Amino acid sequence: MITECIINGDGKTKLIKGKVEHRQYKFPSMALSKSKREVEEEANVILRQIVYDLSSACGAFSDSDPRVHVAYHRAGPRKQIFFEPKNTRAAIVTCGGLCPGLNTVIRELVVGLWELYGVRQILGIQAGYRGFYSTTRNPLVLNPKMVRGWHKLGGTVLETSRGGFDLHQIVDAIQTNAFNQVYIIGGDGTMRGAVEIFDEIQRRKINVGVVGIPKTVDNDVGIIDRSFGFQTAVEMAQQAISAAHVEAESAVNGIGLVKLMGRSTGHIALHATLSSRDVDCCLIPEMEFYLEGKGGLVEFLDNRLKENGHAVLVVAEGAGQNMIPRTAAQTEERDESGNLVFLDVGSWLKTELKKWWARDHPGELFTVKYIDPTYMIRAVPANATDNLYCTLLAHSAIHGVMAGYTGFVSGPINGNYAYIPLEDVAQATNAVNTKDHKWAWVRTVTNQPDFVKS
Repeated sequence: MITECIINGDGKTKLIKGKVEHRQYKFPSMALSKSKREVEEEANVILRQIVYDLSSACGAFSDSDPRVHVAYHRAGPRKQIFFEPKNTRAAIVTCGGLCPGLNTVIRELVVGLWELYGVRQILGIQAGYRGFYSTTRNPLVLNPKMVRGWHKLGGTVLETSRGGFDLHQIVDAIQTNAFNQVYIIGGDGTMRGAVEIFDEIQRRKINVGVVGIPKTVDNDVGIIDRSFGFQTAVEMAQQAISAAHVEAESAVNGIGLVKLMGRSTGHIALHATLSSRDVDCCLIPEMEFYLEGKGGLVEFLDNRLKENGHAVLVVAEGAGQNMIPRTAAQTEERDESGNLVFLDVGSWLKTELKKWWARDHPGELFTVKYIDPTYMIRAVPANATDNLYCTLLAHSAIHGVMAGYTGFVSGPINGNYAYIPLEDVAQATNAVNTKDHKWAWVRTVTNQPDFVKS
């Protein structure tokens, strides 16, 4: 199942199979593994899945088990390296939306390449994928002195953009500029583009290491434990929830409504709800809800206002999109990355709640305070935890590329850093499992309805 390749001196790639404790693993060979020490390093793998239900037939193991249990090579430095540092030209690019920690990753890639391996040709591609072939933006020459304080800054100094993916122009630019290492930082769409770049490089049989560092504040990248910037986002989201709680508590029949990031997953809303304990209801894309009728949101909020005099409602941006009326033009509208443009669920909910109150409680005071902290969260620098995480991600990526790996993502799996095929990560998702313990905790701390119609 692991499909990443190793660059060999002849430009060819190969895969091998291995077995650990009679469980079958598939992982690629190291290009330069010769000594016993190196073989032991490459036998050190990280299991993708470590929890199994042994009570079920699909969870039971046997020596004749035909299933493949996936494992990935453990990340870290290798005894031998593939690239000669003095001949190495590395390119770094950031794509997509902003996320806390982008500048930290860039900084640590530059410092790591420079200090750990002696690479002196490091260039930053400006303005995303289109920066590879832009005629107006030249690559930015990077060094440790230049990037020294970048980890204290929000956004990305290299600048970013959505769209602009032209496969052949990008790979042509990689060849023209003699880049032999490309570090691509971005979300799921960016990772899908990185897979295409890797495949085209393999087709052309050029020795270029391609590594992806997944960036998504929503934490919707699959396989890895979490994406960088996520913990900073949760921390900042709590400030918005706290403000909404104060506003709601200070009003007569006040509702504090907070919209948080999460197009397809509600991880930020979920974790911020659990951390805050001021939230009365959490709405996420993975859980459908309805407004009117028994067990609906309106009935729940009505009861909360009678009991407490106020309520706090958190909603992820992707929740309830199928309930919001759309015009024909809005149904077809897409952003530059090809994603469906979402309507503002927060504004829609605010309007619907005001309609409900005016209909069922005419003449009574009612306030909805709507807070959308999206750009405040995306633009802040990473906190201490994310800064450390970004450093480990960057250095893991460098070690892998320098050792000859290509077409991979560096990231933690079950707490251990591993090299994961780009294709695996590009195809995987990380939706909130509404049947697991975390969502059960949300239901416990909020006592919100399950929105199952009887």
